[in-house]
Amino acid sequence: MGIDPGLRTTGWGVIEATGSRLTHVANGLCPSGEGALAARLLSLHDQLTDIVLRFAPDTAAVEQTFVNRDAAGTLKLGQARGIALLVPARAGLEVGEYAPNAVKKTVVGVGHADKRQIDHMVRLQFPGVAIAGADAADALAVALCHAHHMQTGGRLAAALARAGA
Repeated sequence: MGIDPGLRTTGWGVIEATGSRLTHVANGLCPSGEGALAARLLSLHDQLTDIVLRFAPDTAAVEQTFVNRDAAGTLKLGQARGIALLVPARAGLEVGEYAPNAVKKTVVGVGHADKRQIDHMVRLQFPGVAIAGADAADALAVALCHAHHMQTGGRLAAALARAGA
């Protein structure tokens, strides 16, 4: 499961990785609306909890916060990111964290790709899949990045085990 945290809209995407084969399971958006920050964070928590219960992923990954000039905005986004980390961790899932540039480099091939390029590459990976929006495409990109890193880590562990045997 990949999560692209946001205060107004959080994207999520669930994929299945079987060997090197990646299959789309579901994707969507968690709108947290307007109003008090605490109510928006509670809404995000409840929606993500429902998604984790519904799709029962084995692992999760969350995109790290991009720090910009608006310190207050970055801090608030960090609180939404905290919910995005908490929900899968509370469900007992291992949670990976990836910098935005690492996700872009894994999915597009360059670390400074824009949202259109990410959306395009995700659609190429999952042809014919309806993607709920740009935030859902970003979340699927996070899931793809995590799957790639998990596969690489698995191959490394297998190679180390063979070398030590």
